[in-house]
Amino acid sequence: MELTIHRGTKEIGGTVVELNTDNTRLLIDLGMPLSKNSTEIDIGNLKPDAVLVSHPHQDHFGLIDQLDCEVPVYIGELSKDLIFATHKFLDRPLPDNNFFHFKNWQPFKIGDFRITPYLVDHSAVDAYGFLVEAEGKRVFYSGDFRASGNKAFLFDKLLDDPPSSIDMLLMEGTMMRRNSDRFPDEVSVRRRIEKILRNQQNITFMIASSQNIDRLVSAVHACQTAAKILVIDFYTAWVLEKVKQVSAKVPNIDWETVKVYADRTMDDRIKHDPGFFGDFRGRLYQHRVTNDELASDPARYLSYSKMSRFRIMELYKKFSPINLIYSQWLGYLKLQNDVYYGAEEISAYQNDPQVNFTYAHTSGHATLDTLHKMVAALRPARLVPIHTEYPDDFTNHFDGVTILKDGQSLTIS
Repeated sequence: MELTIHRGTKEIGGTVVELNTDNTRLLIDLGMPLSKNSTEIDIGNLKPDAVLVSHPHQDHFGLIDQLDCEVPVYIGELSKDLIFATHKFLDRPLPDNNFFHFKNWQPFKIGDFRITPYLVDHSAVDAYGFLVEAEGKRVFYSGDFRASGNKAFLFDKLLDDPPSSIDMLLMEGTMMRRNSDRFPDEVSVRRRIEKILRNQQNITFMIASSQNIDRLVSAVHACQTAAKILVIDFYTAWVLEKVKQVSAKVPNIDWETVKVYADRTMDDRIKHDPGFFGDFRGRLYQHRVTNDELASDPARYLSYSKMSRFRIMELYKKFSPINLIYSQWLGYLKLQNDVYYGAEEISAYQNDPQVNFTYAHTSGHATLDTLHKMVAALRPARLVPIHTEYPDDFTNHFDGVTILKDGQSLTIS
């Protein structure tokens, strides 16, 4: 078996990994890069027999539209639904890839490869690592993972019953040189949100990903504790609708503490596509909160806001200071708008006297301590850093490290 990391040996995001035998060429993730200086890849020249997608973040699936539509794409069913949701609400054509679904811990075959998905704790739902076996060799691809979210038990399960005889571990290192002491886990984020809500005099806006289900759960629980109501948009409501199908514990529009703010553009997209959305729009409006209701008692609400809703923030801060909880990686605020829309506007709110700007976020990625635990459990013969800006740091913490460059091939022996 041969390994080539086409992109990801020295950067976070844009991951593209290839494993091949004499008969089968497999890509693991086909991610859109986060950096303009990223290694360029001609996807058409890779000619894979199949692609595995670890989770529904753009930096791991974002280039599947460049594939020949006949190439099989293996992905979790919920992940595919969330990718379709994003395309629908951005008014983009749905991907026409040849999708196949796998299930947690159920092995399946792709040519010479036997693959076992391992559901992991990450800021994205339906995120997986993969055990890949072929030609008597066993490779474990960690994907993006952590042990500090609401699904931390998945990491404990892996430690309790790890795959054995791992010849190579491809392990992410996003948090190398990053500190998570301020908000070490999701619980600490929820407590910070609760404290803000208990003391708010005006509405609170929260900037966070609609697909960060752990963060949405934290926001709902904080609202319940502080006797507030969470307001979400149509897109977030649809994301929760899809997640509800696999977990009854996840909040959704049927919960008393959740309301929906109607947006005309999003409403038009739902209204004109009943074949895709079914009765969702009708049920949605049963839980709508109006502008008048928000304005009559703004301190009663936490708005899980998208970065494009600046006009609403500007409206409410005219009367008294608003709270703004920024609940994403701070590095996004340094990116230009053509890379991350709204970054400059949100960053400016940090110095606005009418905005109480608060950072409350825990990473979706493993700390160094968690990386050590994974390596100790899997005991790989060889460790290859991936999804990291500091691959050389791995040699300071782990034995058997092999550092590759983008495009460099390695025979797994």
